[in-house]
Amino acid sequence: MRRNAGFARRLRRYYGWYTATFLLFVVLLAFGEYLGLSERVIGHIFLFVTIAVYATIGVMSRTSDVSEYYVAGRRVPALFNGMATAADWMSAASFIGLAGTLYFSGFEGLAFVTGWTGGFVLVALLLAPYLRKFGQYTIPDFLGARYQGNVARLVGLAAAVLASFVYLVAQIYGVGLITSRFVSVEFEIGLFIGLAGILVCSFLGGMRAVTWTQVAQYVILIIAYLVPVVILSYKLTGIPIPQAVYGTVLQEISTREDVLLEAPTEREVRGLYAERADELAARIAALPESLERERRKLIEQLNEMRLNTAPARDIALTERALRDLPRTPAEAQQAWERARLEALERSRPPPRHADAHPGQTPQESAVARNNFLALMFVLMVGTAALPHILMRYYTTPGVAEARRSVMWSLFFIFLLYVTAPAYAVFAKWEVYHNLVGSSIAVLPDWVASWGRVGLVRVEDLNGDGILQLAELRLNTDVIVLATPEIAGLPYVVSGLVAAGGLAAALSTADGLLLTISNALSHDLYYKVVNPRASAHRRLVISKSQLLVVAVVAAWVASMRPDNILFMVGLAFSIGASAFFPALVLGIFWKRANRPGAVAGMLLGLALTLFYVVRTHPFFGGSMANAWFDINPISAGVFGVPLGFFTIVVVSLLTPPPPQEIQDLVDYVRYPELPERGPR
Repeated sequence: MRRNAGFARRLRRYYGWYTATFLLFVVLLAFGEYLGLSERVIGHIFLFVTIAVYATIGVMSRTSDVSEYYVAGRRVPALFNGMATAADWMSAASFIGLAGTLYFSGFEGLAFVTGWTGGFVLVALLLAPYLRKFGQYTIPDFLGARYQGNVARLVGLAAAVLASFVYLVAQIYGVGLITSRFVSVEFEIGLFIGLAGILVCSFLGGMRAVTWTQVAQYVILIIAYLVPVVILSYKLTGIPIPQAVYGTVLQEISTREDVLLEAPTEREVRGLYAERADELAARIAALPESLERERRKLIEQLNEMRLNTAPARDIALTERALRDLPRTPAEAQQAWERARLEALERSRPPPRHADAHPGQTPQESAVARNNFLALMFVLMVGTAALPHILMRYYTTPGVAEARRSVMWSLFFIFLLYVTAPAYAVFAKWEVYHNLVGSSIAVLPDWVASWGRVGLVRVEDLNGDGILQLAELRLNTDVIVLATPEIAGLPYVVSGLVAAGGLAAALSTADGLLLTISNALSHDLYYKVVNPRASAHRRLVISKSQLLVVAVVAAWVASMRPDNILFMVGLAFSIGASAFFPALVLGIFWKRANRPGAVAGMLLGLALTLFYVVRTHPFFGGSMANAWFDINPISAGVFGVPLGFFTIVVVSLLTPPPPQEIQDLVDYVRYPELPERGPR
């Protein structure tokens, strides 16, 4: 106990100096910008210096000890495990995507805040202390021991790899997004630069290196998140406490919405988008003739432009339109349907920021409310079931520390989540007051720079040369990254935000990579394939799997999949439906047995995946196939109840687990029973 207290004191001293040094570093860069240091140099310094810091910690934390590699030697104090868990948790979706979702959805986006924070209450009450008392290294470990053997272990392994891989792709995509914008390289090159930073943090030291790197990353990401919004708060209200004063700015936004949304030009543009949607619907109905007609039309237009020596720019645009035209009727139907849905969305006025469950009819409001509740439910139970989060509670010295570390995790996460609504409101104020209504010919530089990355689009649909709200298309992922530029803050603040976003993506990617590689090496190779493998061989297998998974995830991310927040939500639905019923019933119901758990995990996961494929356009699905109009991001709302129902019914119809398994449940559940170490 005395040794742990001394270790914690040293850590507080080290990270205190680290935080002070980082703040001094930011101040020096700000002074350098004042003296004329270029934006390009500032961006390079921020990103490469922070990656170098993480790499240094990763190299210094290298280990060849199995316990250190898998669970950091089970000696991480609650405070620092809370910081590491917060960094592991606050991924690119939280840092980059959450404020953007609140910007576009307003009140509806609070489902993410309440769901994610509420999930940690479930972790503290239902899972973390019991899993820590069980010991071992991974979540499939618990499933294999509780449900007697490798069948449940392998099902858990497959679900853990699937959920973690989807989540990992989103993080690596976020890394590529940030590096490509702030280091001015191609997206794919930026992606692999970030991948190198991920690998150097986790490859040599496993959970030990990842833990201490994540603590350092949390310091950077929370400073980076708070600084710009505090400055904006002071700029707009004169009070540097954004969490307390953004309500006054929200009232101004509500007044501005009344003006913008009722403007004649705004209505005109939305009418033109509605006409575009109708035209695309007619094209889809007339396939395949309409595709051939479009091709002939573009060819004739191009020949006429060349004959009349039209401007080179117009010719190039027509050539590009012809080149991008779908080649087959099936491709045309898919592409035109996406374009039709986008035009239809932009033909409707956006929801007012402060309206709860908005809708033009009571039925639409009910659908919005149901989706809000479904998403909140999935995020809560998904939080309580994601393997890379639950693994963190294996690293504490004991059960009491595990419970305290959940409290610290929630506190450190709260600092960001309570600030995200203010971020969204301040960013929207800047866009609504200083961008919308301005001349398209003199738009700010940030519009062009983020447009090159594909996150901002402007279209002068009515040709009046003025930017209407409907003519501005912002990706959810751009709000946080671009807000310092939108607000005209010094570029050093933009660099700081980029460094914070990179820290958030890297920290979560490290934890996810480690979860996947450890599951493959420990649960598949060691527990199933070769139980006699030496510690050295197990670590070699884990590191080789880590490399393979990282490269495959980077390759998938290079295809630029759907937005980060949807991918993360999908990972939560997968984790919730596959793990939550089996874990909770495995801890609190002795009668749950292997057939029930395996059937529940498989059916819950299968139903969730079926619903996503059935309803999401990326997989060729349509919301016309949705049940109760529930969005695909909340697919787990169907899988979780089915998982509980299946486990209960099948367990009652089959023999109960043996007495030794029921004794294991008692050992995990009751604190007065002595700890006996990993089985």
